[in-house]
Amino acid sequence: MSAPGFWDNPDAAQKVVGELKRLKAIVAPVEDLIARIDDLEVLHQLAVEEESPDTLAEAAGSAEQIEAELERVEFRTLLSAPHDAGDCYFAIHAGAGGTESCDWAEMLLRMYLRYFERSGYDAREVDRVDGEEAGIRSATLQVSGPYAYGYLSCERGVHRLVRISPFDSQSRRHTSFASVDVLPVLRDVDIDIDWDKDVREDTFRSSGPGGQHVNKASSAIRLTHVPTGIMAQCQNERSQHKNRSEARSMLTAKLYQHEQARRDRELAKMYGDKGEIAFGNQIRSYVLYPYQLVRDERTDLKTGQTDRVLDGDIQQFIDAYLRLRATEKAK
Repeated sequence: MSAPGFWDNPDAAQKVVGELKRLKAIVAPVEDLIARIDDLEVLHQLAVEEESPDTLAEAAGSAEQIEAELERVEFRTLLSAPHDAGDCYFAIHAGAGGTESCDWAEMLLRMYLRYFERSGYDAREVDRVDGEEAGIRSATLQVSGPYAYGYLSCERGVHRLVRISPFDSQSRRHTSFASVDVLPVLRDVDIDIDWDKDVREDTFRSSGPGGQHVNKASSAIRLTHVPTGIMAQCQNERSQHKNRSEARSMLTAKLYQHEQARRDRELAKMYGDKGEIAFGNQIRSYVLYPYQLVRDERTDLKTGQTDRVLDGDIQQFIDAYLRLRATEKAK
């Protein structure tokens, strides 16, 4: 990266930097573990020679930490599918339930933003449609970081909330739904798209925050692939050109996944399992009343610490699903 002229082409340079980060994310944890195991061996030998209980206890503590980190590195071996190591588009859509579901979708958005922060991921808003009274109808983020797609693909599906509604004057219990969808950000994948013939482009005014230019100019872009009806839109950038580029990237990812689903029965089933954003199709339930419980319907993992989960502590659910997926694949 320090070579003369490396940054002359910023787009190409960013791809190289991204690939370097991806490779470092694979190699660095292993190198760190090897070094820590070597240090532990020396520490244990010293504890035995000196017959020091304190040093032996320190070695035992280090061994527990190394074991936990080793388990995390081993999890990476479960993320070996194409695009698992790369970035992703992460979308949340409100489902059945009107204002209730829009509010729930925004609660999910906050939960995942906190998870991204905990995990060291960068999240950039690509598109957002606010609800009429509260919350959001939908939001799309581009999430960047090692294995972002691999981990977050475990969250694809319908999420169900049960609570006393803050919008009900009679304080009745309501059930709300929202869905999560995840697409890989494709790098150097050849998808045959006739942009002039098969893709319809519509422009419209952005509805979200961003100043006078964003709200008054028709800079937002919606692309529709006419043969399949698949759509992608972006309204986050001030520049229509940048919005068009981002929308094309998302549409390419959606068409790639559509084609993969057509050829791959397992992937097609996974998408079919997502189903309608309503009762009976959820992958996880978040119950805040009459009791406190978050339960993953796929793995049966459950916890009563609902506040922690809604504050982004969801890695346990992702890990459990990765184990389940690996077990089913082995069968």
